[in-house]
Amino acid sequence: MKFTVDKHEKYILVKLNESKLNSLVTPQLKSELILMNTEGQRNIILDLSQVKFADSSGLSSLLVGHRLCKNADGLFILAGINDAVARLVTISQLDNVLSIVPTSEEAIDLIFMEEIEKELKRELK
Repeated sequence: MKFTVDKHEKYILVKLNESKLNSLVTPQLKSELILMNTEGQRNIILDLSQVKFADSSGLSSLLVGHRLCKNADGLFILAGINDAVARLVTISQLDNVLSIVPTSEEAIDLIFMEEIEKELKRELK
């Protein structure tokens, strides 16, 4: 699996450099997501702008990322998904579960807004 990782203080940006998100790629993607989460990353952005095709195992890996981040009180955000992948996500009704934004920049903004909101809530307690 080809991917790039850009680590930051509040989030990690993973850009998948594959055209297919299928059963050949998903085992490694799942293990990378689990590893990032165990290392303390609770906000993960997955940039799928290079991905042109996804199958059910690909969707499964996205749900793993979502669950890991949610359990760590963080966010798992998909960015840059194309129409074919978006259709599969919608058909599977995962668009109600997963956070999806058009660009990585918007995902970063969303994470910072969530972090500020959490901080304000902590201060008010």
